Amino acid sequence: MAEKNLPFSKEQLESIIENHPTPFHIYDEKAMIENARNFNKAFSWNEGFKEYYAIKAAPNPYLMKILRAEGFGIDCSSVAELELAKRIGMSGNEIMLTSNDTPAYEFQLAKDLGAIINLDDISHIHFVDKHVGLPDTICMRYNPGSLKEGNVIIGHPEEAKYGFTREQIIEGYKILKEKGVKHFGIHTMVASNELEPAYFVETAELLFNLIVEVYEKTGVKIEFANMGGGIGIPYKPGEKPVNMESVSAGVKKHYDNILMKAGLAPLKIFFESGRAITGPYGYLVTKVRHIKKTYKTYAGLDACMTDLMRPALYGAYHHITVMGKENDEANVKYDVTGSLCENNDKFAIDRMLPEIDPDDIVVIHDTGAHGHSMGFNYNGKLKSAELLLRENGDVVEIRRAETLDDYFATLDFEGVKDF
Repeated sequence: MAEKNLPFSKEQLESIIENHPTPFHIYDEKAMIENARNFNKAFSWNEGFKEYYAIKAAPNPYLMKILRAEGFGIDCSSVAELELAKRIGMSGNEIMLTSNDTPAYEFQLAKDLGAIINLDDISHIHFVDKHVGLPDTICMRYNPGSLKEGNVIIGHPEEAKYGFTREQIIEGYKILKEKGVKHFGIHTMVASNELEPAYFVETAELLFNLIVEVYEKTGVKIEFANMGGGIGIPYKPGEKPVNMESVSAGVKKHYDNILMKAGLAPLKIFFESGRAITGPYGYLVTKVRHIKKTYKTYAGLDACMTDLMRPALYGAYHHITVMGKENDEANVKYDVTGSLCENNDKFAIDRMLPEIDPDDIVVIHDTGAHGHSMGFNYNGKLKSAELLLRENGDVVEIRRAETLDDYFATLDFEGVKDF
């Protein structure tokens, strides 16, 4: 089984830990930039191609600034994410709002920023028109239902809460055209953490055929198609990353055969990937507190579900490296746990690892997306710091760890005295 590499040594981590106590997430800037450039290069044939980084994956302004420098936009799904974009100077077509069950004030901020608004439901056309006023550009999210299978993670599209049906989206373009909207887009996303390149090619074919149907039935010429995200990463050693050159070649084939032949090119192709952009380049660094031996052997860490909840939430696999013991035989079976008062606070169950001792440094891989961002404060646990490993080897704190003052900031201890 192939090993998963790290951008730092045990000695480097020990030096970092002297100034930044564990646990913390650390991101590899050099690898992120290289990956972003390769992503753009794969679709360089498409004029106007843009990746809108799904900021929910890792909502940190430093990371977004790095990606913005590579030409990436930002995909937002809440008012806080729109505000993050605003505070780092993003505006206009750099921003896309892809939300659901959306309040009027969220649509208003998106419109004020000049963002592309991606509607989730046909009723939202009237809602936006009434409360905000329709902008010149509108995108709509398509749910293909039984026409396209979802994958194991996201489930069947017809059971998902997202998007318009085929009939609704045709009607939606008619309504928007009548209301004076001038520029149109379409969006779909029916997979999550998918590793099969053909899946995304088939999605493009489905979407391009719908674009032709929309034009034939409404006269609306769609100017951009957002292919969504869902591109998986190789969490397990031996898994292969999605070959984006293969995806691009397949998409281009359908672009030429469907859109070019129908006279509906050019069409800008967008993505809203999050996991595939930063996921493999983040690491949760933590130390072993205790080794507990009862009916099983437990390695208790100073990190917990607050720092990474994917294993507990999804049963997700995250590779674990015990620093300094990379070449030792993995001959002990552990449950690797945190200190939360929940029995599913486990990073791994029955994982074969080298023999672990208290104070060993443990690195949990692939936490650069949906890691720190999914944290919470149950049990009064505090969220950890985020660090950036710069291209030149320097380490910068890009988010400090939470403190008890942060945790108690929203409570009124003075008022309770007189209660």
